[in-house]
Amino acid sequence: MKRITLVIFLFLSAFASWAQKKNIQQKAENPYAATDKLALDLPDTLTNTTERIAGYITANFKTDSDKARAVFIWVASNIQYDVEHMFAINFQEKEGEKITKALKTKTGICENYAAVFTDLCLKCGLKSYVVTGYTKQNGFADYIAHAWCAAQINDSWFLFDPTWGSGYEDNGKFVKKIDNAYYKVAPARLIRSHMPFDPMWEFLNYPVTNQEFYEGKVQENRSKSYFSYTDSIAAYDKLSEPDQYADAARRIEVNGIKNALIFNELQNLKISAYNTKVHLYNGIVTDYNDGINEFNNFIKYRNNQFKPMKPDAQIQAMFDRAYNKITGANNKLKQIADPNTDLSAMIASLQRSIDDVMTHVEEQKAWLAKYFTKGKFGRSGMFTKITWMGIPLN
Repeated sequence: MKRITLVIFLFLSAFASWAQKKNIQQKAENPYAATDKLALDLPDTLTNTTERIAGYITANFKTDSDKARAVFIWVASNIQYDVEHMFAINFQEKEGEKITKALKTKTGICENYAAVFTDLCLKCGLKSYVVTGYTKQNGFADYIAHAWCAAQINDSWFLFDPTWGSGYEDNGKFVKKIDNAYYKVAPARLIRSHMPFDPMWEFLNYPVTNQEFYEGKVQENRSKSYFSYTDSIAAYDKLSEPDQYADAARRIEVNGIKNALIFNELQNLKISAYNTKVHLYNGIVTDYNDGINEFNNFIKYRNNQFKPMKPDAQIQAMFDRAYNKITGANNKLKQIADPNTDLSAMIASLQRSIDDVMTHVEEQKAWLAKYFTKGKFGRSGMFTKITWMGIPLN
């Protein structure tokens, strides 16, 4: 009996040791196995919007690291690379359209992977950005633009390429194979193969120039001027959209125009900055014209001695609509920074018109405030007519 018991004990011990070694080996092969399994258990019924996907992730994962891993593995595993349209990258397409297309078809190219990844991170409470640039493969800079991602995890920035991390192209076909080399990559490591157009998104205190990237000189060089990318990102986030374009264009020019991809990106940024400013100006003109119409309606009603009678609150609201539109237009106009010559002339002309009408608007504001302090007979005595440009003002 003792001998039999001993043999059984040795057998069980050997089995336990083998199982333990197998578990250790599995963890070494994929240290995220448990997280991945739970992330990939996400029901198909929740995959039609990033809101639902993010809801599942935030409900099942609590740490920033686990959320980022869940986002990465879900995107890399569930979106199939669209080899047929690999050259059809369009950074001008709206992010929402890229996301909707990828979730609906479960296919996409780098811009779709990056858009979905970043939107999920944001909805899971992680600060994240889409990064655009170009890459180096087999020692040669590619001629196709690329998009990847950045996310802040526990106050540190990491880079993610869910496209390259999802598999690879082989003879015109996509081979699905998760590659963790492109998950949560340190910026100093990814710069060996991924070069952003805007050097701010290198997340390095001594950014690599495009020339150095071509030459493979990507090691930290402290002889350069120190660059605080954290301060730059914080300042960038506070800028208006056109100013963000202009800010990025300035950095890109300083970092060197090494290839056609960089040149095209720079031109697109400059065009986008101008078009956005023109769009903003046109919106201001609309607000101003709406305000003038509201002001004229108030003047007509005043000239009719506020008849038919309305409560004071409604009369005040009628004036406020005009006042808020015109003063809002005035404030927005001052936010258009560094316009070109043509736009500057249009801004100056509109500013003169606003300044002129604001004189009369302020007069009416003071008149109305005084009107509300008087009784019935005092109010009737205030209706003496004056005109401005042929329009009665009181």
